[in-house]
Amino acid sequence: MPNSAKPASEPPRNVKRILLKISGESLGDDHGGVSPQVVATVAAQIARVHRLGVEVAVVCGGGNLLRGAEFAKLGTNRATADHMGMLATAINALALQDGLERAGIETRVACAVEVKSMMEPYIRRRAIRHLEKGRVVILAGGTGNPYFTTDTAAALRATELGADAIFKATKVDGVYTADPAKDPHAKKFDRISFQEALSRDLRVMDRTAFTLCMENRMPIMVFDMFVEGNMERAVRGEDIGTWVH
Repeated sequence: MPNSAKPASEPPRNVKRILLKISGESLGDDHGGVSPQVVATVAAQIARVHRLGVEVAVVCGGGNLLRGAEFAKLGTNRATADHMGMLATAINALALQDGLERAGIETRVACAVEVKSMMEPYIRRRAIRHLEKGRVVILAGGTGNPYFTTDTAAALRATELGADAIFKATKVDGVYTADPAKDPHAKKFDRISFQEALSRDLRVMDRTAFTLCMENRMPIMVFDMFVEGNMERAVRGEDIGTWVH
C-alpha cells in the first residue's frame, strides 16, 4: 500500500467523544428523499457505538432533499439557496432523531438557524452538557451561514465540542490515490497526513473544512458506514478506513 512514512503524531485509538459526519444521501434510498428503513439502519449503528460509552454528536447533510449550490447554479440567489439547504438538513435531523429514539437512545436536535417549535437552538455549552449526560446530539442547519458546507460545519462543531476525531461516513472504505470507482489501480491509504492529502489533492473534505481540521489538529477517520459494524470497529481502533491526521 502507498502509505508514506508514519507522521510524528498518532491517530486516536480510544476515542471518548466523536463527531459523526453523514451525508444526506446516507439517509435516502435509490429514489432519494428520506428512507425510514435506511434511517433505522444508520440509527442502529450509532446506537451500538453510543452503548460502548462513546459520546456522539452528528452533523448530517441535506443533499438527498436539496443542494443549495445546485439551485444557485440555476439562478437562485446563493444565500437563499443555502438557507433552503439548511432547512433540508433539519428535516434529516428530525428523521434521524426519530430513528435513534426508536432504538432507545435519548437524543437532542440543535439547529444553527432558529426552528424553535421543533428543535432547540445550537448553544455550544448546552450541546456539551447533553453529550455529558449521555445524549446523542444531532446538529442541523450547517454553520447557520450561507457559502459554507456541512463538511465545514462538521469541522467547526468537532473543534467547538472538543471531539477526539471526526468520523466521516462514506460509501467508500477509505481514502484512495484516485477514485476507485473510476481507476481500478487506485490504492488505499491506511493513514495519511493532512499535508500529503493536500499535496495529492485528495478531496477528503472541502478545502475550508480540511484546513480547519489541520489547523486544529482534528483527526479524520474516513470509513464505509454501509458495512455492518464498521462504525464500531473504527471506534474500537481496528484497522479499517483511513486516518487523516
